[in-house]
Amino acid sequence: MVASWSDRGPSGTKETVGDTATLALHVLTHAGFGASYSFNEGLRKISPGHQMTYRDSLSLCLRNIITFSIFSKKTLSAKFMPQKLKQVGQAAKEFQQYMEEMLAKERASGGEQPAVPNLMSALVRASDEDAQSKERGQSSKLGLTDDEILGNIFAYNLAGHETTANTVAFALVLLAAFPGYQSWLREEIRSVNSDLQRDTYEKSFPRLQRCLAVMFETLRLYGSIVFIPRSTNLEEQIIPLPDGKALRLPPATAVNLNVQALHTDPQTWGPDSLSWKPDRWFQPQTGKRESGLGEQSFIVPSNGSFIPWADGPRICPGQKFAQVEFVAVMATLLGNYQVKPVLSQGQTSEDGKRALQEMVDDSAISAITLQMQQPEKVALQWERLADGNISSN
Repeated sequence: MVASWSDRGPSGTKETVGDTATLALHVLTHAGFGASYSFNEGLRKISPGHQMTYRDSLSLCLRNIITFSIFSKKTLSAKFMPQKLKQVGQAAKEFQQYMEEMLAKERASGGEQPAVPNLMSALVRASDEDAQSKERGQSSKLGLTDDEILGNIFAYNLAGHETTANTVAFALVLLAAFPGYQSWLREEIRSVNSDLQRDTYEKSFPRLQRCLAVMFETLRLYGSIVFIPRSTNLEEQIIPLPDGKALRLPPATAVNLNVQALHTDPQTWGPDSLSWKPDRWFQPQTGKRESGLGEQSFIVPSNGSFIPWADGPRICPGQKFAQVEFVAVMATLLGNYQVKPVLSQGQTSEDGKRALQEMVDDSAISAITLQMQQPEKVALQWERLADGNISSN
């Protein structure tokens, strides 16, 4: 991906959002199905027997998730439906066909251990083992039907595709606007890479804390989920308040948590709560850009003040997966490349910074996630750096 961006030279790329979506989908297909594709092919090609690519069918389904709560797939394919809705119905049909083909391929493997451990094979093996136990009268009732397996795979794609892709895209645009943080990241990335002859999750991920801080700060201001719906169900809920009083919520009360308000509360985040500053995630004097690596102390937010993956028993199970994916992407991209806005004639670097900030601030909810409305407004230029050539301008 970054090689294709770099090859575009001074004209840069306006496909950051689309390309990070493709990247996230490649990660999901590898972890979900054990399949690997080159960036410019694979999921971008229409497979035999299909009318859409896997990527396009999934993307269209995700963007119209609310539509599926109103119309059935059969209704969407009806002749009297508008062409736009027919296309959504076709996307649902295509995506289900892709899933069924992958499931059939997994079942055809005969239970052999996959070359790459993945979610699909784990679900199928667990289901088959339960079916075998049932034949012996020892069923645990934990097996899944094929429909349930496909439902879990769809939920896996729904939760892990646009959310992580959007976060990576927002972060890259913001890093282009604030190049000093690129140098700050690169210092850490190169330090970790120089100490490890071979990257391993166990050794490298815990040390890439600045990369994680960029993710947290991006999620704080531009998190994919801007509100979280909750309900008190059939019981009254009592919420203790800091002043010793309590707030009583009646049964069957719907509550929407305003995540963005929570993440920008000056009482928690300080007077600069609306500013994107990844180094705020470190204790003073230990993670600042000018202080060198040293001993970094990552700040753990107070309970309930930072909830991009929700909180409590319903916290997103893909939280760690998303963190590892994001950190890996940052470490790969920023270790040897720098990114900057493509400036029009007469524009200064401050003009470019302002244009990028306006681009990320011009965001709105699209279906269920926060997205930039005009991500193609400013192109980003990627340049490979020679060893030691670290720019902070």
